[in-house]
Amino acid sequence: MDLQGFVDMLEVMTCIISVETKEDGSYGDIRIVTGNPAYIASIEHANPDVPQMMTNKFVPNSLYQNYFPTDLNFEDFCFRCAVLKQPMHTYIHPERFDFWFSLYMMPLGSNGNLHYCTYSQVVSKYADSEEMSNTSASIATDVLNTCIKLRGATNFQHTMDEVISDIRKLCDAQSCVILLTDHETRKCSVLCESRNEYSMLQSMKDILRDDFYELTLSWKDVIGGSNGLIIKNRNDWEYLREKSPEWCDSLIRANVESIVLFPLVNGNELLGYIWACNFDTENSIKIKETIELTVYFVASEIGNYLLLDKLKKLSTIDLLTGVLNRNEMNNRVDAIRKGGSDEIKGLGIVFADLNGLKRVNDKEGHAAGDLLLKNAAMALQNVFVGDQIFRAGGDEFMIMMSFTTEDAIKEKINKARKISKKYGNVSFALGYAYQNDSSDITEALKLADQRMYEDKAKYYLDHPEYMR
Repeated sequence: MDLQGFVDMLEVMTCIISVETKEDGSYGDIRIVTGNPAYIASIEHANPDVPQMMTNKFVPNSLYQNYFPTDLNFEDFCFRCAVLKQPMHTYIHPERFDFWFSLYMMPLGSNGNLHYCTYSQVVSKYADSEEMSNTSASIATDVLNTCIKLRGATNFQHTMDEVISDIRKLCDAQSCVILLTDHETRKCSVLCESRNEYSMLQSMKDILRDDFYELTLSWKDVIGGSNGLIIKNRNDWEYLREKSPEWCDSLIRANVESIVLFPLVNGNELLGYIWACNFDTENSIKIKETIELTVYFVASEIGNYLLLDKLKKLSTIDLLTGVLNRNEMNNRVDAIRKGGSDEIKGLGIVFADLNGLKRVNDKEGHAAGDLLLKNAAMALQNVFVGDQIFRAGGDEFMIMMSFTTEDAIKEKINKARKISKKYGNVSFALGYAYQNDSSDITEALKLADQRMYEDKAKYYLDHPEYMR
């Protein structure tokens, strides 16, 4: 077969790929045998409209790794096309390139243990929505169902639990997980997880360690700039052991026989990963393409949710002390005044005014005053565990307790007076009110505030040197 003559008849960037097979049925070397002028030019001549390879010199019959890093997805496609004689097409955005690829592969003949296929690519810098939607009816239906659930969600967590369950069933997998990675705290958290009733795999929530984030740092290198990772046969496991032996061993110990893993990327931000374990390897291509398209929408929804959650926290948290701010306090009180589901039984209100803040600000500076406020908040958080603590403004805090008793409130106030001594020169003027319910929260606020000022007056009577 005149491979060069054949490939030269094609105008789009095309090369001929050979796949070596071994006696045990696995594959060996994958080489780029030759290419047409357009393909060779994409390697040897710099062009901002095409991705740059690892070399600028094309050498016929070279290992593909001479041009870009090992990619298990690419190898799987080559094997299926060249050896199994299956025409292949996909539309992807590999992480290593800032381009979208529309890839076409057609099987050619074989010569002994060498099998050939064409590899054609059309690249663009921007996603083509028509290409993304050009998929099989079954995949389109699965992805559409996910999108409908995500868009119609009123309870984000409940919806994500449904979505991860759907993905697990689609993969016929024993377990499926979405793991979020927080790059500031270097911690991981399980957003949602689904396991079938016969799974022998442990729940990710049970095995998630504090140092698991460090393990995830190796995953980017394992994926190797591709858009995802599938481990399903001996070649794949050998590759994984070479790239990340610790992760490989941990998967084997956990009885994982196969895994498909995709990063969740929104914009340029890595939010976490989604994976399915012990899935139906016979349908690995459909599984890959479905998850590949699904994660595009899932990552977008998770990104929006995390952004809104962050904005909500910023709007409700006092940035200096970390407790709830005055705006959130007013919203909470207003909701209780309106009644309904916000009614509280066993209501406790405590006002805590920090003594001596102005003196510290005047004599030691506002940095020292800010530190005093932080220490005061820490002391209150140590005492009023599980209660809502608000910074009402300036040097004043308000604590709201529910399903409590008057004795419990007094006990916590006494504890606050004692424990504050462990936080430097923190001292509180404290006042409280207790009601059987929250039907007259306004009166409770007035009484607690009045008692707090009475306590503060006593403090300054005993310490006239701290008078404002």
